[in-house]
Amino acid sequence: MISQVRPALVLLVLMTVLTGLVYPLAVTGIASVLFPYQAGGSLIEKDGKVIGSALIGQNFTEPKYFHGRPSATTDTDPNDPSKTVPVPYNAANSGESNAGPTSKALIERVKADVETAAKDGNGRVPVDLVTTSASGLDPHITPAAAEFQVARVAGARNLSVERVRALVAQATEGRFLGVFGEPRVNVLKLNLTLDALK
Repeated sequence: MISQVRPALVLLVLMTVLTGLVYPLAVTGIASVLFPYQAGGSLIEKDGKVIGSALIGQNFTEPKYFHGRPSATTDTDPNDPSKTVPVPYNAANSGESNAGPTSKALIERVKADVETAAKDGNGRVPVDLVTTSASGLDPHITPAAAEFQVARVAGARNLSVERVRALVAQATEGRFLGVFGEPRVNVLKLNLTLDALK
């Protein structure tokens, strides 16, 4: 029996070291050399301070900023640990709300978001301004959603609509390799560009 247990234990220790230590360290090292920005979390700095990640949205509510998608992330209620409270873009608790299309709470939230967003522009409200992403952390909006907000942002910043529209066009990222995904605008990067204007 010991002749069977010993090889099993040696193999267990060997595979644990290889797959639990050597492989992750090798992949992390290679990624850090080849893709340092991405491996470091795609962090965005302003004045020497990290203010966010290009991969995680932030909750902008002021009229002078472009607003991102709603976020369904939550956290534990500090007053009652048995309940949760909404905490937009909580990266420690990524996930969808799990509410289905017949959920009364979801329908009411979307209706309220449509009414709020309708004040920003004219025409149909782009769907990504009232629906959450699967992770609840999506930092991007569609170019149509950005265009919908141009007049509000331009008015709040005393800029021309054409100038803000040009910034949106400049911030629009194309499809990956020209084929994958959809054109998108990173809300944090666009808002930082606006803040940098003199």
